[in-house]
Amino acid sequence: MSAEATRTGEESYEGGLRKVARVVLLDAEDRILLLHGHEPDDPADDWWFTPGGGLEGAETRAEAALRELAEETGITDVVLGPVLWRRMCSFPFAGRRWDQDEWYYLARTTQTTTAATGLTELERRSVAGARWWTCQELTRAHETVYPTRLAELLRTLLDEGPPASPVTLDPEIV
Repeated sequence: MSAEATRTGEESYEGGLRKVARVVLLDAEDRILLLHGHEPDDPADDWWFTPGGGLEGAETRAEAALRELAEETGITDVVLGPVLWRRMCSFPFAGRRWDQDEWYYLARTTQTTTAATGLTELERRSVAGARWWTCQELTRAHETVYPTRLAELLRTLLDEGPPASPVTLDPEIV
């Protein structure tokens, strides 16, 4: 969520759900970029997740995906592909419950250097960095990763290509 959306309340909600666009960003070696997040007041409570965030104002999900990717990673040299997955999720974070309707876009890039230059104050307190993961590394990971089936989803994507239409993932309630 941008600082501007926080101040103006312009972030898009529908039926109590925060509308979110996420990016499954793959590099030329088919590695996926994940951000390392944690509770703002408890860095030991951590997880990995795809870049993305809530829609602002009247922007489309695709516009939000590209904006969030630029803000959180500094990566702008991307080709945005189709929506791969959709997911409803609910989780506690930073002292409140977040109910989200997430769409995951495929994107490709050759730019692998990241620079989180557009983070909000909350993101600065809760994002510890970024890392490119191979599918094999993700499969063997002991860390918490969201969505929880990301390794399996990535393997299917790499083996079969994007689905003909977005796949609805099981809801996740934490």
